[in-house]
Amino acid sequence: MAGKRKDKPALVLVAGEKPQKRKATPRSWTREKEVMFLSVLADTCNVTCAAEEAGVSTSSAYERRKENAAFRAGWLEAISVAYQRLELVLLDRAFNGTEKVVKRRDGSEERMLEYSNQLGLTLLKMHRDTAVEASTEFQPDQIEEMRERLFNKLRRLKERAAAENEASA
Repeated sequence: MAGKRKDKPALVLVAGEKPQKRKATPRSWTREKEVMFLSVLADTCNVTCAAEEAGVSTSSAYERRKENAAFRAGWLEAISVAYQRLELVLLDRAFNGTEKVVKRRDGSEERMLEYSNQLGLTLLKMHRDTAVEASTEFQPDQIEEMRERLFNKLRRLKERAAAENEASA
């Protein structure tokens, strides 16, 4: 029989001074648990939630991150994805506001958009340098001067390369 027997327990690789294979236990990390953990981590940016969903402990997740370079890389990628999603959500809230329901004394409700000044100020601080850099416009005489300096530098590099080629020949 070429395939695995169904009644045979799965084996997992256990790290140590001499790596070895042992019978998998419910606490063992499997490829499926790793994929589940990293997927939930990317969705939530929450290690505790990811560990619960994958059926592992948070301490074993941190231990695995410390010892397994591939898992560590996956963890960093998951956090990066979660961070980018969070940044998009916060930008959306800053630009479009969040809906707030205001209840009046007469029992009626009014819906309005609320904008967080603190969030807006934080985003402005974070992106100020990039915005200033992007808005800098050059005057035509500055562009011509920059072009001339660039051509001169390229000419000097070409001359230096030609001199090095002659010297090595």
